[in-house]
Amino acid sequence: MNEGVDDAGWDLEPGDESAPLVEGVGRLVKFCREAAGMRVVEFAEVIGYGEDMIRKVERGTRIPRPEFLDKADEVLNARGHLGAFKKDMENARYPKKVRELKELEDRAVELMQYSNHNIQGLLQTPEYARALYEMRQPPLSLDAMEREIAARMARKAIFEREPAPVLSFVQEQVTLERPLGGTMVLRRQLEHLLEVGRLRNVTLQVMPTKVEEHAGVHGLIQVLKFADGTAIGRCPGAFNGRPVSDLRELRILELRYGMIRAQALPPRESLAFIERTLGEL
Repeated sequence: MNEGVDDAGWDLEPGDESAPLVEGVGRLVKFCREAAGMRVVEFAEVIGYGEDMIRKVERGTRIPRPEFLDKADEVLNARGHLGAFKKDMENARYPKKVRELKELEDRAVELMQYSNHNIQGLLQTPEYARALYEMRQPPLSLDAMEREIAARMARKAIFEREPAPVLSFVQEQVTLERPLGGTMVLRRQLEHLLEVGRLRNVTLQVMPTKVEEHAGVHGLIQVLKFADGTAIGRCPGAFNGRPVSDLRELRILELRYGMIRAQALPPRESLAFIERTLGEL
């Protein structure tokens, strides 16, 4: 049996809404292979992937990677029919909840985020994100962890959008000092925060630990506003933790966030605080 590369793709989560599309692409791969007169073992040998992975792709239980589709397209002379699904498969690899969040972030013209436990996902470096996922209990499978990290990094495309959305972040001081993943991981994370915090469309603030009044005692807050005037928000300690879009409920979250910003260090002082913290590592 061919022992080629075993990373032809990512496992498909049970019940994932992308399953019909992934299964359709798998059938197309099989159709093109058979049309080319190749058996699985021959195809595996030429393309450099394991037979088992190819069978999983053809059955629709494995999401094919873009590079796999490129190779298959070339080897099977599919004339671009397989390569045309690269973007769809790249999106399908992300967990459903992350796809939904990314779709909202892609539409947002303004985002407000208060984080009190760790660095907010959009601000994380790959190393910091990996450290967080490696601490998950029960542990994630290696494949699931890689999917989660890739999905989180894909969300960072929001910083490259044009026109640029208005982004506001407030981080608790402790999240900037806790060396999750080790000192070097934290150092690179703080350097990245300084880079992002200097972007013209980004406001980054630090909530000091030594404050006597704090409007963020209910936990993290996230509010996304859209061009049509609608918005959606979430806070674990409000409205049973469910996402809300009712204006009266959103007003409460915006009020809390506004107070948090007022109680936090101003943006310039916040960047100076991050620089001092970085210098002490």
